[in-house]
Amino acid sequence: MSLWQWYRSIPPRTRMLVGVGVMSYAAAAMFITDRVEEKLGFVPTEKDKEDLQKAIPKITVVDRPNKDL
Repeated sequence: MSLWQWYRSIPPRTRMLVGVGVMSYAAAAMFITDRVEEKLGFVPTEKDKEDLQKAIPKITVVDRPNKDL
């Protein structure tokens, strides 16, 4: 039995609780990870931030001549 079949076979209320549980876990992880990173010393330096900005591709808009169709 695949995971999808198992999920579809459980009652709707249980599916809802599983979904809410997964979303709660994800939300808690998003709020907690910043604090954990600070305690472990994984805070980015200014040099890291500058290097990241340099790595982001720059987009330049070029006007095209108007083509009459």
